[in-house]
Amino acid sequence: MKKGVLTMIAIFSIVTIGKAQKQEKAKIKEVITAFAKAGDSNDYEALDAYLDDNYRVVMNRLFGSNQVAILPKTVYVDKIKSKEFGGDTRELTFKNITVNGLTASAEVIFVGSKMTFHSIMLLAKNEENVWKLVSDMPVIEK
Repeated sequence: MKKGVLTMIAIFSIVTIGKAQKQEKAKIKEVITAFAKAGDSNDYEALDAYLDDNYRVVMNRLFGSNQVAILPKTVYVDKIKSKEFGGDTRELTFKNITVNGLTASAEVIFVGSKMTFHSIMLLAKNEENVWKLVSDMPVIEK
């Protein structure tokens, strides 16, 4: 009898944890999708809602550079505002999302008419239980 109860508790725990992980992954997809749409429409005010204050874009040897360049949130938002970045309609493909407690990573492909980016994105859940983007490491595919 004890074995049966323990087995049922274990199964219930596994199902509950799996369901919670699935819900968190769905929330992360929503945040990244909304972030992309805000950038696509150069809506820098909406974009700001999805970015942690510590957000940065880490560009490793992009656009002909031979160095790692880091754009802090303020510079990135200014580039969206000035339309130097953004202004494309992109389709997103989520390759992998890993949730690790209050942090997560997402591997996402952004396909637009101007460029295709393959990004590793880091997220953190804040005190209000809202996922915010902390970092984006894009690689240009075309």
